[in-house]
Amino acid sequence: MMISQVNFGYPWFLSYGHLTITAAMLVLFLAGYARKWSRTLMVLIGAVAVWSFTGFLAARFVLDINGRVALPTQAFLPSGKGRVLDMGAGTGRSTFMVLEARPQTTVVALDLFGDSYERHFGPGTSGQERLVANLRAAGLEQRTTIQTGDMRKLPFEPATFDAAVSAYAIDHLNRTGITASLAEASRVLKPGGEFLLMLIGKDPWLYFTFGPLLVHSGTLPPARWTNFLQAAGFQVIEQGRRPATLYFLARKP
Repeated sequence: MMISQVNFGYPWFLSYGHLTITAAMLVLFLAGYARKWSRTLMVLIGAVAVWSFTGFLAARFVLDINGRVALPTQAFLPSGKGRVLDMGAGTGRSTFMVLEARPQTTVVALDLFGDSYERHFGPGTSGQERLVANLRAAGLEQRTTIQTGDMRKLPFEPATFDAAVSAYAIDHLNRTGITASLAEASRVLKPGGEFLLMLIGKDPWLYFTFGPLLVHSGTLPPARWTNFLQAAGFQVIEQGRRPATLYFLARKP
């Protein structure tokens, strides 16, 4: 299993961008020390350097956006088997999460692989090629089917899946898109099927690290997400937090 070849392809600046600011501040600090700049200015430069380096540590070792993501709850699909839909699979991070935590499952990895995909992962190799390369590198391609499609209008018949997951995808949609996607998730699940919704959490350290980059629908309070899920016909059976993540485990009656 060639794990070292797996690359989820998120932009370098999300993991290492803070270091460029740290380096610039250190240069300014050394220049200021040599030229005897005012103490107030030196303290300000030092504070920015400390913030940027702390932000790097949080982004690289806590958020670890290019690393594996763990299943946030063991209550999801405890049978360990079934057909699972990954809504907004991207380069495969959430697909890996399901396949590795539940080794008897198969996953349909769905994404538009369009403009929004390129904004996240950059141009070049097509979305499907990136996802396929990662699955092959980890030896998971035999358990995965890749489907191009819109989570707001899923190309599947009703009651097709035993479970579904959406990780850091639905919270990038507007209110209409959120409502449509959750309704579609409910439609394609079998009765008793489970839906794991993972969102970017409102953790203070995330705002400290990334600031306005996190201002999107994911900043809605948990009660709003509960209302969205219930309106789509789900019963919320578990809610919780993990570093950088707010999650809901819901079930279709």
